Amino acid sequence: MNKKVVLTGDRSTGKLHLGHYVGSLANRLKMQDEYKQFVMIADMQALTDHAEKPELIRNSVMEVMLDYLAVGLDPKKTTILLQSMIPELSELTMYYLNLVTWNRLKHNPTVKQEIKQKNFGESVPAGFMVYPVFQAADITAFKADIVPVGDDQLPMIEQTNEIVRKFNRIYKKEILKEAKAITPQIARLPGIDGNAKMSKSLNNAIYLSDEADVLVKKVKSMFTDSNHLRVEDPGKVEGNPVFVYLDAFAKDTKKVNEMKEHYQKGGLGDMVCKKYLIEVLEDFLSPIREKRKELEKDKKYVLDVLLKGSIEAKKTASQTLKEVKEAMHLISA
Repeated sequence: MNKKVVLTGDRSTGKLHLGHYVGSLANRLKMQDEYKQFVMIADMQALTDHAEKPELIRNSVMEVMLDYLAVGLDPKKTTILLQSMIPELSELTMYYLNLVTWNRLKHNPTVKQEIKQKNFGESVPAGFMVYPVFQAADITAFKADIVPVGDDQLPMIEQTNEIVRKFNRIYKKEILKEAKAITPQIARLPGIDGNAKMSKSLNNAIYLSDEADVLVKKVKSMFTDSNHLRVEDPGKVEGNPVFVYLDAFAKDTKKVNEMKEHYQKGGLGDMVCKKYLIEVLEDFLSPIREKRKELEKDKKYVLDVLLKGSIEAKKTASQTLKEVKEAMHLISA
């Protein structure tokens, strides 16, 4: 029996942080042993809001690849590809654009939210508006059964499946496949400043590549409970970033639960909790950090992994494009 196909990816502009790990990388590590997995570096989509900084996107490709390999994505199990190396995706996008109305794109909740977050106002790049369609091309090109996403991306999968159904109905062939979205148990990590989202732009992230001294500094500055002013005061655990991180990364769940109970009763200081969190995160990040440093010494190998993965992915996308064009009765070269 053929394994189900998983398609996932990042349009990050720089190094990956703990939020990326919890939101996607942890899932990818598990899935590479169970499914046929494609992981895409979406450099073309990243350009939709960084067109004036192409060098940033170029540099980000290497940074993301180093993080991928350092955390344990195995090129023998997972096909890692670069979006811009698969021209079939752009052609599929052109065909799909005719199956989507501009009104539908304007009202995609994810697009609306991101436009607001990025303060585009009336200056929204056209490429940004149509990136849900580009994402549909990414997913359908590999006939993905499963697409791991955060809750905020669910409308994108819904729109992809709308395109799939419309294409199959119009051209009277079940060429494209609907995808199922799955979301992580921990949807996202808060930033160290207490913001609901960890983000490079908010300068509140802990990166997978952070050195030990940087990690210590960041954790010590971490927001906790603003009402927990004295050690003896009862503290709040829910929404407290220190305990959210411990839930995500600590292996000793019994100790974490005991700390939570103590903190809520009073008598447990924030710095004690932070010191334990530093131990937990250093235990997690240290091997990733060292592996990343080794990979940095052989960037040719890293790029070769990406090139080979992209060549392999292109074969799959090319076959899907061929089937799409045949269904549409278009002439193929």
